Amino acid sequence: MSKKKINKPNFNTYLKVFWTLFLLSVLGVFVIFTMVNMGAFGKLPTFEELESPEKNFASEIISSDGVTLGKYFRENRTPVRFDDLPQSLVDALVATEDERFFEHSGIDFYAIARAIGKLGRNGGGSTITQQLAKQIFHKRENASLLKKIGQKLKEWVIAVKLEKQYTKNEIITMYLNKYDFLYNAIGIRSASRIYFNKEPKELNLEESAVLVGMAKNPSLYNPKRFPKKAKKRRATVFGQLERNNLITEQEKDSLNALPLEIEYTPEGHSDGHATYFREYLRSYLKKWIKNHPKADGTNYSLYSDGLKIFVTLDSRMQQYAEEALKDHMSNLQRIFFKEQSKNETAPFYDLEDAQIDKIIWRAISNTDRYKTLHSKGFTKKQILKNFSKSRKMKVFDWNQGSKDTILSPYDSIKYYKSFLHSGLLAMEPNTGHIKAWVGGIDHKYFKYDHVKQGTRQVGSTFKPFVYASAINEFRISPCEKYPNTPYTIPQGKYGLPEDWTPKNAGDKYGGELTLKQALAKSINVITARLIDRVGPSTVVHLAKKSGITSRIKPYPSIALGSIDASLYDMVGAYAMFANKGFRVNQTMVMRIEDRNGSVLQRFVPTSEEVMSEEAAYAVLDLLKGVTKEGSGVRLRGKWGNYLENEATGYPYEFTNPIAGKTGTTQNQSDGWFMGVVPNLAVGVWTGADERATHFKEITLGQGATMSLPTWALFMKKCYADETLSISQEDFEQPENFSIPIDCGSPQDQGEEPSLIETNPEF
Repeated sequence: MSKKKINKPNFNTYLKVFWTLFLLSVLGVFVIFTMVNMGAFGKLPTFEELESPEKNFASEIISSDGVTLGKYFRENRTPVRFDDLPQSLVDALVATEDERFFEHSGIDFYAIARAIGKLGRNGGGSTITQQLAKQIFHKRENASLLKKIGQKLKEWVIAVKLEKQYTKNEIITMYLNKYDFLYNAIGIRSASRIYFNKEPKELNLEESAVLVGMAKNPSLYNPKRFPKKAKKRRATVFGQLERNNLITEQEKDSLNALPLEIEYTPEGHSDGHATYFREYLRSYLKKWIKNHPKADGTNYSLYSDGLKIFVTLDSRMQQYAEEALKDHMSNLQRIFFKEQSKNETAPFYDLEDAQIDKIIWRAISNTDRYKTLHSKGFTKKQILKNFSKSRKMKVFDWNQGSKDTILSPYDSIKYYKSFLHSGLLAMEPNTGHIKAWVGGIDHKYFKYDHVKQGTRQVGSTFKPFVYASAINEFRISPCEKYPNTPYTIPQGKYGLPEDWTPKNAGDKYGGELTLKQALAKSINVITARLIDRVGPSTVVHLAKKSGITSRIKPYPSIALGSIDASLYDMVGAYAMFANKGFRVNQTMVMRIEDRNGSVLQRFVPTSEEVMSEEAAYAVLDLLKGVTKEGSGVRLRGKWGNYLENEATGYPYEFTNPIAGKTGTTQNQSDGWFMGVVPNLAVGVWTGADERATHFKEITLGQGATMSLPTWALFMKKCYADETLSISQEDFEQPENFSIPIDCGSPQDQGEEPSLIETNPEF
């Protein structure tokens, strides 16, 4: 019987086939990666781009006490260093997104195999480095399978290059600095500030876990929109930390039991503190950038070059100023609305229907709706009809910030015309540093800045410059007496077209008053005597040197405040008195740095002598009389419930020396209060956009009611914060001071002064 031949396997053949396939695979991978590197699947980043992959850094506004007040950005991204990241955040990111991050070189083939074969439930195939490559160099997903494969290959090549170029810590930092967490929260610093109102270093483990959880899908796991989903995703992060032995199971259970808490703090251009200041600063910086190019001749970008602008504002004082203005203005507006409920022509007084229609039409003509309709050829009648149709809209409301309502655009314009506005500015007299700037009641709804942008009639707040001119020229004592009788400057003098005879409030005259009493009571006829004695041109010269930039014609009527000026100028001018007669130019910026911390420019204020130190001190003594026995006396706590019991009461009870002056213009259209202590000058203006919108009676419409309370509330908050060191001492008297200022008791001076300013100045 013959044996059957059995074929034995040829292992040499198998070995050859294996190595052939292996070499072909390696060669194929090499060819593919070479093609990718050569740009066959699309352009790759250059070496220079890899050297500096992060772009579009927000420029940051930093207060004098080191707090970020706001940013200018296309992307709200401010980079942080690795040292600024809490370890809990780094651990959570690596455990959740890339467990083997510290072991691979950009591509984790084990993770890819696991993802393809679904060998595990945790994690995908992309490493943190690949995700960074995708974020920085190409964001759009391609639709076709072939293009997706090409894009993935590009990510691998870029990831490997990034790993060669940067350390692991640098890659983590770049990833967290670049990631978009939504709501203008680009990068970990913006995200931690917006969602938790903290700096990254202050994040605890549960907060870190929320932000890391968002890396999977920032929209789906957003803690503001979907808190339940965000909490569930947070639990997944805790699970990954436990899986990687970074926390114990007991710690995981304890963390999962914690509620999800956020402190949402938006950082839009109209959000946060110092919004009006930031908007003015924006225009200031654009001019600076134009005049200060880079070394290569190109201009800096305010929105992407990551400039650091160190400003003079103090974040605490800015917050107190905003709070004070809101507290008083919300109450004042409530009282104004109550008064207007009885006004048939609300919110205007003393206007005919045709005048009101003209005001409303002017406002309509400034709207985008009008411009659109007008461009389409709509007639005035058609436009008015369109503006009369009611529709859903969101409007400003003091109680809610904003409210949903149904109004016609026409009625919404009248609604907004009924609001009173206000501005507050605080500065240091000796440095010129602006410390607080509030340009209005709400920047989101009212963009107009009442600190720098607007000028209004200043009323009696201008009178101190008349007194200052006389004291500086003739060394007049504040105790010098003048007759409180009608006074006429004749036609022709100073170019007057006719006789000028100002009147006191209520036509009340008689007796003699010291200058201290006359200023405290804001007596018009004595101010007229002074400007005639010193000459209008002398007063204009001193006012201009003090910093008032408005045009001032040298007529006697300026003595009663007929000029328009900005709050910015008025505060700077009053600060001159506290700075011993020297005017220091207001300063907002201390220095500007580039993104690397190199100083581009330092700013040093300039100063100029305006008047003698003795004369300046004598004026301060006059102004102190206003708050001791004049229209500012309610600062001493005697007017706690003045607003006809409508207010909650303002028990100010200041006991320290305060140099101040109220101001009220014709028909109560503008109310001012200027108040100065040795190291801080603060001014407040209050009024409406239209001069015809005002309180009916001077009792509510005077500066002591409209603006003084905001000043007092602000200063109360500043004094309560001992870290600010706001002076409660008296002003320093010059050595060898020789101008008599001790006038004795009010009885010795003459008629007892009224405690309320009751005179419109014209």
